[in-house]
Amino acid sequence: MAVRDLVVVFGDQLDLTSPAIAALDPARDAVLMMEVADEATRVRQHKLRLVLFFAAMRHFRDALRERGVTVHYAALDERDTRERFRDEIPRWIRALRPARLVAVQPGDHRVLQTLRAAARAEALDLDVLDDPHFLCSADAFRAHAQGRKTLTMEHFYRHMRRSTGILMDGDGPVTGRWNYDEDNRERFGAGGPGRIKAPRAFRPDALTREVMDLVAARFPGHPGDVDGFDYPVTREQARAALRDFVEHRLPDFGRYQDAMASGHPYLYHSRLSSALNLHLLDPRDAIDAAVAAWREGHAPIAAVEGFVRQILGWREFVRGVYWLHMPDYAELNALDAHGEVPAALWGGDTDMACIRDSVRGLVDTAYAHHIQRLMVLGLWCQLLGVHPYRVHEWHLAMYADAVDWVSLPNVLGMSQHADGGIVGSKPYVASGNYVNRMSDYCAGCRYDPKAATGDAACPITTLYWDFLSRHRNRLRGNRRMGFQLKNLDRKPDAERRAIRERAKALRREHAGERSVQ
Repeated sequence: MAVRDLVVVFGDQLDLTSPAIAALDPARDAVLMMEVADEATRVRQHKLRLVLFFAAMRHFRDALRERGVTVHYAALDERDTRERFRDEIPRWIRALRPARLVAVQPGDHRVLQTLRAAARAEALDLDVLDDPHFLCSADAFRAHAQGRKTLTMEHFYRHMRRSTGILMDGDGPVTGRWNYDEDNRERFGAGGPGRIKAPRAFRPDALTREVMDLVAARFPGHPGDVDGFDYPVTREQARAALRDFVEHRLPDFGRYQDAMASGHPYLYHSRLSSALNLHLLDPRDAIDAAVAAWREGHAPIAAVEGFVRQILGWREFVRGVYWLHMPDYAELNALDAHGEVPAALWGGDTDMACIRDSVRGLVDTAYAHHIQRLMVLGLWCQLLGVHPYRVHEWHLAMYADAVDWVSLPNVLGMSQHADGGIVGSKPYVASGNYVNRMSDYCAGCRYDPKAATGDAACPITTLYWDFLSRHRNRLRGNRRMGFQLKNLDRKPDAERRAIRERAKALRREHAGERSVQ
């Protein structure tokens, strides 16, 4: 029987309610899903990330088949499966001869272009549908951005609060405050974080174990290990993970969301980003559960608002920026950085305690929370002068939740300031004193976070002052950098020269090599 619509579903589109699935007629249409080696090796992806994607895809395939949907599935370990989407999609078009291709907008501009090229080459109509998983469509964000000289996440966030009615009381925010940033910057005391219930773990079933064996055998040189895989891979598991977070960690999430502690990769964070980004979890469900917890008196408004802002504000904002500015956005390099990712970021082999702990936790779990990403690992790359797209590739390789639309603006914009201010109005740079203030890392490190010169000086502190000096002309017009530049100006010339020489030595010592394929 001829196929009417061939619905292409990618690994970050595992939503049974998506418009492409909802409009599907099992009697006339079919679904195509593909595991291709190029998506696993374009960057040397973490084994746990690969297990997550492939296991979730195979569970989704089976869920569709249980509903009577015909699913053509190109598995990685099948002989006929091609290496790349650009070869695999045409193979199925020629085999099935559909009247039309249908897909929800992918989360990667490159994949969308590949899909369009395949349809053109086969003279086939392609219908790309908006993705209602997100609360703000790309067109709606474009309308919000039109006529604005600059984009500000806080303005967009308030716009989204008003348009959705979330945490609103008429025209104003509930409790009279839009955000609680000032209440959400506490750190742990000398006793550390104490006992915190870890995110719910999910025991791999037989299907997931098959994927674990496949990944271990096929990608032995990739970072991490498949043992201990416990991410949610189905919609039901994702919802269970949400309930676990709301019950056990949401109440204290807000005030400690910027804190770090050695040996604690999760703390009070949700670990829901991977389920959200694969579309196993609807963001509306996450927001509704958090708001309900506040209304029921289970969690304070500061924690709930902080969680809602991450999803309704930041997540939607970076996606809007991505589709507004791609493909040119990927080429931006406002600070003219050209280095490679240092070797320590792949395995944690360094005597810098903050880098060591953050990376080793990342290798073990394919996860790090947002302050580790921004103010430890991202900061280190920015201060060293790593090329921003190389940082993005590393991000895609190491984090289970990384998808191009979310990684690129977070890395190029927020973390590396490579977009010159589209996402963040200033470079997020700090000395080792910030790490010392928000963590216990420095207490167990041989470096002094207060020192910028000498053998005991913290490399982050040295490179921080060198960064300000190197980019002074670029930054002097940024009012938000004025205080930091004034502090630089107070340093004697001799100290600045010593900082410059030590910074050169540090960049030579930590120079990376290209570690992605």
